[in-house]
Amino acid sequence: MGVPKRKASKIRGRRRRAVVMKLTPPTLVRCPQCDALYKPHHMCLECGYYKGEEVFKSSEQLDVEEAKEA
Repeated sequence: MGVPKRKASKIRGRRRRAVVMKLTPPTLVRCPQCDALYKPHHMCLECGYYKGEEVFKSSEQLDVEEAKEA
């Protein structure tokens, strides 16, 4: 088993860790229904669609339905 001959310095470990800990912007894709940005493999928060199927009714759609019923 490999054993280090000398103690690794703090800066050496921190420099190695910095590559993993860097910040990256989130990946976003455009929704085909409403053209809003959303995370891949997630439901669109604007229109409530996922893979072309309506999964969740947005608050705007609920307001419109309530107005029609009244």
